[in-house]
Amino acid sequence: MTAVPPERATGAESQDSTPVLSTAAPRRVVLDTNVLVSLYVFADSRFAPLRGRIESGAWQAITNDACFNEFRRVLGYPMFGLSGEQQQNMLDAYSANVTRLDGLPQTAIVDLPRCSDRDDQKFLELARDSAADWLVTADKALLRLARRDRLRGLFRILTPETALTAT
Repeated sequence: MTAVPPERATGAESQDSTPVLSTAAPRRVVLDTNVLVSLYVFADSRFAPLRGRIESGAWQAITNDACFNEFRRVLGYPMFGLSGEQQQNMLDAYSANVTRLDGLPQTAIVDLPRCSDRDDQKFLELARDSAADWLVTADKALLRLARRDRLRGLFRILTPETALTAT
């Protein structure tokens, strides 16, 4: 019987009657703050499968200090009415399922287009620096960049709805 390379394994092949488990790498995703608020503050049922994919390990959520600290700051906005304990619980829930990127990338830095909203540039940089597959956002300024197709070959910018149906 021919061996199946690990990157091609689907779980259906076997070698000498030993099942081969799927070794597909999880999809690497960067979530912007608005998506995180939908997932952790409002527990938006439309996006529950998105959180489920992260918690199951099918997707690997990625953050860095700048993006994580923005989420922390936004949780403290009075409009959400969250106690310090509630904020910490949400941060803990997210922290349990996210990979933190520290330091600078080890590869050559590719120039990125400038986002019209300076506060959103950090999400583009994180997606590039972490070799993310997707940046998931509902932000109009970021989505405009996706339509311009200037990020081809780096990562895709998707709405949460599109990310849930994309393969």
